[in-house]
Amino acid sequence: MAVFLADEQDVAVDTDDLVALARHVLRAQRVPEDMELSLLLVDATTIAGLNAQHMGKAGPTDVLAFPIDEPGETPPDAPAVLGDVVLCPAVAYEQAGQFDRTPDDELRLLTVHGILHLLGMDHAEPEEERAMFGLTDELLASYARGAAAGPS
Repeated sequence: MAVFLADEQDVAVDTDDLVALARHVLRAQRVPEDMELSLLLVDATTIAGLNAQHMGKAGPTDVLAFPIDEPGETPPDAPAVLGDVVLCPAVAYEQAGQFDRTPDDELRLLTVHGILHLLGMDHAEPEEERAMFGLTDELLASYARGAAAGPS
């Protein structure tokens, strides 16, 4: 599975870690190998514009997800693109302390959160929220275990 990352902002980010995390989530969620995912790191001004245009909300946000294709529904002769996860590291890093997380942990959480949105999960209802945030925690924990074990 291909994960593409474009870093169009000025906050220092471990982009290799985010790509590895995204691949881990896609594998764990059994996303078909031919699916592509884009991670876009943008500044607060850019994400504020996207937030206004697509969500009708003013100001910057931490993550937006733009689904394109659902797994398994792309014709064989067409590219399979799961979608785009747009992250704003500046907002993520600023809010990390409010949630008692490190800036890197906050960005990892938002990456998983965005990918789960692309996979059709939501958190509008309490039951959906419990399921989505529970799965987020599981995926982050399994990624951390794998990272601690090192390359095999």
